[in-house]
Amino acid sequence: MAHAIEQFSDGSAGFVSARQDAWHRLGTVLPDEAMTAEQALSAARLGGWNVRKLALTAREITPDGVSSYEVDRYYATARTNPVTQKTDLLGVVGETYHPVQNEENCDILNDIRDESGAFIQTAGSLYGGRQVFVTMKMPQGMLLHGQDALDMYIAALNSHDGSTAFRLIATPVRIVCANTQAMALSQAKSSFAIRHTETAKARIAEARRALGLTFKYMEEFQREAERMMDAPLTHKEFRKIIDELWKPPTGADSARTVGNSVRRNAALDSLFSDAATQKGIRGTRWAGLQAVTEYIDHFAPAKDAYARAVRTVSGDSTRVKEQAARLFAAV
Repeated sequence: MAHAIEQFSDGSAGFVSARQDAWHRLGTVLPDEAMTAEQALSAARLGGWNVRKLALTAREITPDGVSSYEVDRYYATARTNPVTQKTDLLGVVGETYHPVQNEENCDILNDIRDESGAFIQTAGSLYGGRQVFVTMKMPQGMLLHGQDALDMYIAALNSHDGSTAFRLIATPVRIVCANTQAMALSQAKSSFAIRHTETAKARIAEARRALGLTFKYMEEFQREAERMMDAPLTHKEFRKIIDELWKPPTGADSARTVGNSVRRNAALDSLFSDAATQKGIRGTRWAGLQAVTEYIDHFAPAKDAYARAVRTVSGDSTRVKEQAARLFAAV
């Protein structure tokens, strides 16, 4: 399951979104543009988990019977399942690990909301509760060279299995699943990590620094994007980058492979040279990057809308977008 959104025994899912449904069509959609942290916790089934550490015991089966041993310095993390109220085991952690509850996560975001005017857009549980995310939309995005608008988000990411620290990132990606979370992390230029230690709760108060990181990231992102908008790109240079992203067919390739390559290049050429979406940025490196992104998201062949959505945020598509960003940015 590409999205990894947690699905519960009663048919509900651990995800909530403000106003618009996510591509995976799971969870709850609230009618308002913004939601409070408390609404997000309730609708995404993130409240009352009581994440905790449990002592570990090792068992050895021998011809003489079963022997049990206490495991030093390591613990299991567990939660109370929000539907069944049973205990779910999540991971194994060291003795210095200190759980950061989902409620604490949302307390941080409430502080950020009060400071910045940002509002919560999505929240969810991944991999059976092992990871959680909450995404806040900044009240103001960016307008690149006065014509290309981009929204900006602050995302709070946490794990309950010891795999990652509590992290706040600034990103242009609205997180709705595991793959968009990965994309947000790959594109985040600024972040603030809080380790799961005994002092984590006290240090969480420092998280307002994330606002400063967000504004710094927005400035850097805007500067880089506008640099690409000011850098000309010829059609020949565009096709050279396309050939790096998708290797041209050889004489040994099938007629189908050759045909697919011809159709893809024709669509990319049209997007770069003629598409209305390129108005104002045509002939620039930024236009080249947008042509590739638009092709992957809207024009590349897909079985249906659902398959297109999955393809847009996962696997090779994410890799190609990241590689394209590097190639078009290289001036």
